[in-house]
Amino acid sequence: MRSLKHLNKYFRKYKWRLILGILFAVLSTYFGIYVAVLVRQATDFMTHAVAVHLSFEVTATGLFRYGLMILGTTIISGFLMFLMRQSIIVMSRHIEYDLKNEIFSHYQTLDMAFYRRNNTGDMMNRISEDVSRVRMYIGPALMYFASTLATIILVSATMSAVNVKLTMYVLIPLPILVVVIYFVSDLINKMSNKVQEQLSKLSTIAQETFSGIRVLKAYAQEEPTVNHFTSESALYRKRYLGLTLTEALFSPFILLLMGLSTLMTIYVGGKQAIDGQITYGNIVEFIIYVGKLTWPVASLGWVTSLVQRAAASQARINEFLNTKSKVISHKPIANSQQQVIKGDIEFKNVSFIYPDSGIQAIDDISFRVESGKSLAIIGKTGSGKSSVASLLCRLYDVTGGEILVDGKNLKEWNMHYLRRQIGYVPQDTFLFSDTVENNISFGVHSQLQTVDSQLVEQAAKNSGIYSEIMRFSEKYKTMIGERGITLSGGQKQRIAIARAIIGSPHILIFDDCLSAVDTETEAEILGNLRKIMQGKTTILISHRVSTVKDAKHIIALNNGKIEEEGSHQELMDKKGFYFGLYQMQLAEESRKNVA
Repeated sequence: MRSLKHLNKYFRKYKWRLILGILFAVLSTYFGIYVAVLVRQATDFMTHAVAVHLSFEVTATGLFRYGLMILGTTIISGFLMFLMRQSIIVMSRHIEYDLKNEIFSHYQTLDMAFYRRNNTGDMMNRISEDVSRVRMYIGPALMYFASTLATIILVSATMSAVNVKLTMYVLIPLPILVVVIYFVSDLINKMSNKVQEQLSKLSTIAQETFSGIRVLKAYAQEEPTVNHFTSESALYRKRYLGLTLTEALFSPFILLLMGLSTLMTIYVGGKQAIDGQITYGNIVEFIIYVGKLTWPVASLGWVTSLVQRAAASQARINEFLNTKSKVISHKPIANSQQQVIKGDIEFKNVSFIYPDSGIQAIDDISFRVESGKSLAIIGKTGSGKSSVASLLCRLYDVTGGEILVDGKNLKEWNMHYLRRQIGYVPQDTFLFSDTVENNISFGVHSQLQTVDSQLVEQAAKNSGIYSEIMRFSEKYKTMIGERGITLSGGQKQRIAIARAIIGSPHILIFDDCLSAVDTETEAEILGNLRKIMQGKTTILISHRVSTVKDAKHIIALNNGKIEEEGSHQELMDKKGFYFGLYQMQLAEESRKNVA
């Protein structure tokens, strides 16, 4: 239960709903028990009427009066039960809403190292399946526990007040029922967990299959994939049928013990009624009490199982909620006039090791980009180019040295404000399952204002995607498939560029964002970008010499270190690392042209 303490703040928040729910549970139970008292009185009245030969009219009137009282009491009990559910179940939905928002908001604060360590499916499972299990504790488990406790106390007290000996006989099978239910519920819980695990596995297989359908079809793997899914689905069926069989045997066992209590009531109660110790109405009353006790006692095992599941799920949720980001914004958002970023960037002896893998991506590099100037970074795959962009956006913090922006350490800037001043096009282009227009306008940081369509159109023209958008069936209202699957690689990259430049940021970072376009389109986009880049600090990252050759300052990275730097011609004259890259790419281009 220690992990469930996290929920106490929500119970305090909705304390009046909780208090009212418990009060309604007690009152509903009280009126439900009083029905049994009325039935006993009606039975005794009818027995008396037969014994003394009361007239039909008097008997019928009396029974009709008792009938109305029983009906009214039942309605009151049912209405109070409705109020109990409205209080506790609605409270659980409010807490579920708050908890999901808390988890989702916390996810936004975590750094990239967290997302590299944890897979998306696990994070989704904690915010959906685990929260749902916690809600079952907050709502149904709490509600049934309150109702059960009230029923056991009130019924036991009422029965004891009538006849202690008969009460003891009636309650003998119930402890056995509690013990059996506890162990069977634990078994059902374990079997249910295995079913859920297998269901998650099936969902993962289906999700990966649908996401990678192009690769699957390209390698003609349809039949093996179907066979794999069928075998896993068969295992799911086997586990679920085992769970169903256990639950099917469980219910008759409860009915058997309930029947034993009823038989005990009739046998012992009948003997006492013959001896004149109790009335026949008391026997009927006790049979009703047995019925009322059976489900609450049986539900104790179920409630225990719900609490166990909730505790396990909340422990998983707490694990992520207790995870703190190591990339922290130390400064609050200040007045924009006091925090205007000009864009002067300097790396001073910067080194960086990825915290999750321990790989050193950057090793003691230093360079400076003056405000409004541009820098091109080139290198082979794994040379540390993208790591430079990630560090500048503070997706990670440096492990050595420091990064200065306008002479201030990067960590001294408010992280939210800093990122708003950067237009970043990552190497792995990501587009949302939304319209083309909304994907481009995502780069404008005001959610309260409608983005001017002319602004979106101009960004599309500058990124070289305008003419192709015009050929789409719905133009800017065209829906993009999941992760941009309906677009080509080049189209996705150009929409991402439009998204980066639409907000006119002070710093632009293009991380190998032209790798999926041909050289002709690349030249067109670069020509458009030069107009946008005027007066803005720009870092252009690429593995292709054709992308960076017009830059005045080029840095060639190799194994996380600066191998060479200078202009294109200066680097070519050195006949070194950069020259080797140029010759190799020129040879590759020649082979493509021949082919």
